[in-house]
Amino acid sequence: MATLSPTQSPKARRRASTRRRNNSHLPPYNNQSQHDPHDAAIAAIRTFLKNHTSYDALPVSFRLIVLDTKLNVKKALQCLLLNGVVSAPLWNSERSKFAGMLTVLDIIHLIQYYYRTTSYDYAAAEVEHFRLESLRDIENELGVAQPPLHREHPSSTLYDAARLLIQTHARRLPLLDNDSETGHEVIVSVLTQYRLLKFISINCNKEIQQLHLSLRKLKIGTYVGQATEDVPEGQRPNPYYPIATATPNTPVFDVVHMFSERSISAVPIVNEEGIVVNLYETVDVITLVRLGAYQSLDLTIAEALGQRSPDFPGVVICTASDSLGTLFQLIKRRRVHRLVVVEGEASICLEEERRGGKKGRLLGIITLSDVLRYVIGKAPVSDMAEQEEEVRPTQSEPNIGASASTSAEFSADAGGPGPSTAAAAPSSETPEETETHPEE
Repeated sequence: MATLSPTQSPKARRRASTRRRNNSHLPPYNNQSQHDPHDAAIAAIRTFLKNHTSYDALPVSFRLIVLDTKLNVKKALQCLLLNGVVSAPLWNSERSKFAGMLTVLDIIHLIQYYYRTTSYDYAAAEVEHFRLESLRDIENELGVAQPPLHREHPSSTLYDAARLLIQTHARRLPLLDNDSETGHEVIVSVLTQYRLLKFISINCNKEIQQLHLSLRKLKIGTYVGQATEDVPEGQRPNPYYPIATATPNTPVFDVVHMFSERSISAVPIVNEEGIVVNLYETVDVITLVRLGAYQSLDLTIAEALGQRSPDFPGVVICTASDSLGTLFQLIKRRRVHRLVVVEGEASICLEEERRGGKKGRLLGIITLSDVLRYVIGKAPVSDMAEQEEEVRPTQSEPNIGASASTSAEFSADAGGPGPSTAAAAPSSETPEETETHPEE
């Protein structure tokens, strides 16, 4: 009869199994994290965000434009354009309270309303007197969703701030504190998706190098033919569904309608062969409005792009085989808000670097929201329910407005944002002279 050695004994094996193991330093997001460098890197980035606050991600030097709800639309728009921004926190001077954010989409809704219901001449005259506090009435008329009145404390973790951005489908998050002497709300700054992702790209170099999986494999972005099983081919709005597209001959107003109806900020421009030739953005519409050219909404996209500022940075193009790490390296080098995915094997590049060559057929589009949603992942249901209870907006609070002033011009006695707490804590990022918050 065979005998078991001490090391083979079931009793010995049971004793060995009761030994206490050291806890892992990385959260156990999945069973493969210990073996897959990509998953381990994502887990480490999430831990990094939980150990840093929103203060840490703010630049050393920045300016903050705060607008009052009593300001009319035209002056508010001029204020934004003169300061090189396309969004700003709003302030209700009567209540001495934060009143939400003014974004390009608010202006898009207003343009759509005037274009549908009035004449050009009436719109040009009315916009001189129309106050931003009435914008929500316009949105109700159009039947579009109103943005939530969300905010976060600057000392909250970046992980919590990122989760709130994802939960509310927002591109930017106002950071509010309270003045210790007056108790009034103080608008400290605005945390954008780009600022948050750039903070990761600068401070998590080792982890980013491990993000080797492709964007398509990670299901980051929206791709042609995605989620179309329940939509008959003949009923799809365009052959690139669910991506909204336009051609050079599409009227500008048709694209404005896409912006307003789908709450998107850019539409790829494709030719008859499906080749991406350009990108039309909400900021391009604002350029036309600034010039007072309301009738320009009847122009074609090709004609409107001829009036685009020469400072336009170009379209960022990538392929589905590009890695998430490569995308983070791009965010580290330059400001980018979205990427157009095309056929081919070339890595991420700029449109102007590909002139004279075939840019590729449209395959998809990737936004910063898509990237952030993947990096943060799905939060536990209990945590999300708790957070929804904490940030549930007050429905009666107005969420628009503007006054052409910087935060330093509001005094603490008046209950304004006040300059005392607007300074950002130094981050690990290279200091910048001035930081603004453009559309993302």
